[in-house]
Amino acid sequence: MLNVFTLSNGRLFQEEIESLEELSKFRPIWVDLEDPTPEEKRWVRQHYGVQIPDDAMDDDIEESARFYEEDNGELHIRCDFLVADPDNPRQVRVAFIINLLNADARGHGVLFSIHDETVPAFRLLRMRARRMPGLLTDAKEVLLKLFDADAEYSADTLEGVYDELEKASRLVLSDSVSDAEASEVLAAIAHQEDLNGRIRRNVMDTRRAVSFLMRSKMLDAEQFEDARQILRDIDSLDSHTTFLFDKINFLMDATVGFININQNKIIKLFSVASVALLPPTLIASIYGMNFQYMPELNWKLGYPWALGLMVASALVPMWYFRRRGWLK
Repeated sequence: MLNVFTLSNGRLFQEEIESLEELSKFRPIWVDLEDPTPEEKRWVRQHYGVQIPDDAMDDDIEESARFYEEDNGELHIRCDFLVADPDNPRQVRVAFIINLLNADARGHGVLFSIHDETVPAFRLLRMRARRMPGLLTDAKEVLLKLFDADAEYSADTLEGVYDELEKASRLVLSDSVSDAEASEVLAAIAHQEDLNGRIRRNVMDTRRAVSFLMRSKMLDAEQFEDARQILRDIDSLDSHTTFLFDKINFLMDATVGFININQNKIIKLFSVASVALLPPTLIASIYGMNFQYMPELNWKLGYPWALGLMVASALVPMWYFRRRGWLK
């Protein structure tokens, strides 16, 4: 899908392109290709002279090839954006190309973005640009605002992680936790730990991309200050992710501790039962020996006496354990 974004009276307008003729009607500042077809790539190459690399969406690309500048002045940036899907959190690789060869009279170039699926930060920027006229002025501003929206999306996702961990914390710190509840808590904590790790990786990648933009010396003074503010926001997110990792480790240890306590209770019952049944077993063994005169046969009360003695020998340890509080 090929979408172009133009500015009119400070507002961002989106148009979906279905032919090369339609593409030639607009003077966009942003061209977005979502899961593009070879034909759409050909339209971009023919109209703008921009060659989209075949490995733009590869995940195994070398780190040194993620940020570079072509001889013709094109700036290439490949950055991961967070998708906080509750069922499948992941990063989406996005390739950016800033082409200044197609700049207008004011020197505003065109930003090209290529990705395989919908990115929440892109949708967030489009909604914000519709509500706030004048938010975007050129292609470089669009790229900075996309990174800013990604950092804000990561912050919102962190708030969701906080809320989920609070629910798990209330359950773990309750009076009693069953094994079934503990297993659910462990699954929830593991999911939030994975999401928190993805957020940390995402902000690290965004920090590198913004730093590269600042080093490229293509930003004006105001945009440079905006980039510094984005880096400060990312630094604040780092401390939050570190705190969440500590909280996750605490909840994980507490949950495992409750599971061990529940297992120890079961082992304690078996230990108490084995000790309580040891005296009846001894009495039964003595009465089962081969005497010349067997008391249970030569004495009418032999069997009742033996059974009563076995019961009493089992009750006495149980009474002692209960008095000491070991059966609670």
